[in-house]
Amino acid sequence: MAVRKFKPTTPGQRHKIIGTFEEITASVPEKSLTIGKRSTGGRNNYGKMTVRYIGGGHKRKYRFIDFRRDKDGIPAVVKTIEYDPNRSARIALLFYADGEKRYIIAPNGLQVGMTLLSGPDAAPEIGNALPLQNIPVGTVIHNIELRPGQGALLVRSAGNFAQLTSREDRYCVIKLPSGETRKILSACKATVGSVGNSDHALESSGKAGRSRWLGRRPHNRGVVMNPHDHPMGGGEGRQSGGHPRSRKGLYAKGLKTRSPKKQSSKYIIDRANKK
Repeated sequence: MAVRKFKPTTPGQRHKIIGTFEEITASVPEKSLTIGKRSTGGRNNYGKMTVRYIGGGHKRKYRFIDFRRDKDGIPAVVKTIEYDPNRSARIALLFYADGEKRYIIAPNGLQVGMTLLSGPDAAPEIGNALPLQNIPVGTVIHNIELRPGQGALLVRSAGNFAQLTSREDRYCVIKLPSGETRKILSACKATVGSVGNSDHALESSGKAGRSRWLGRRPHNRGVVMNPHDHPMGGGEGRQSGGHPRSRKGLYAKGLKTRSPKKQSSKYIIDRANKK
């Protein structure tokens, strides 16, 4: 995966940096694994806007992704690597030996024609999904479950990876991309390797119109509003706006939002970006 820059023939091309799509092998998704996706425009079921700065955007189809990887012991061949408009990572279409087709998140280094396997008997190789207890210590992993059979919740976006650092009793200690270290049950599944499309972080849209294609409307800052509209608004000239806070007055930077009574706190060994 690489990125490409453009000659500044127009203002929008000057700062535009996008992926090359060289690893993508199919332009039309598998019809049996897609469904139409409705966009809300930030409105709830009464038609009232509850989330601002959302609307428009290109029409999308949702691809059903297999985050459970529960077809244990059945080999699958990678048929295509495809683009998915609903996520930053690429997806891979698998053809299982029993005839079923499924999409998975495409890890780095996955090629068309490779054979993947899931389950406790699978080898710890790129793209294979197996319980944490069967993965060697030090292995780079992604698509990690928090509860056995729940489906992957952690480390799913482009270029991300976690590392299995040690084992303690029934738990494995995982270092997450945020820097957080936490314990996860050894029976939970994870996929070996890092998520593909690692150059996604280097991309630059180049113009406001590309944000509109993604369904993002212009976002106006609190400091340019009136005091009636925002706690940071008002003042003569360009005022600093005071302490960063939300429209409802909640501090935006530095305020701890995690509940101190949260049950999962006992599994966290070291918090991310701890000061």
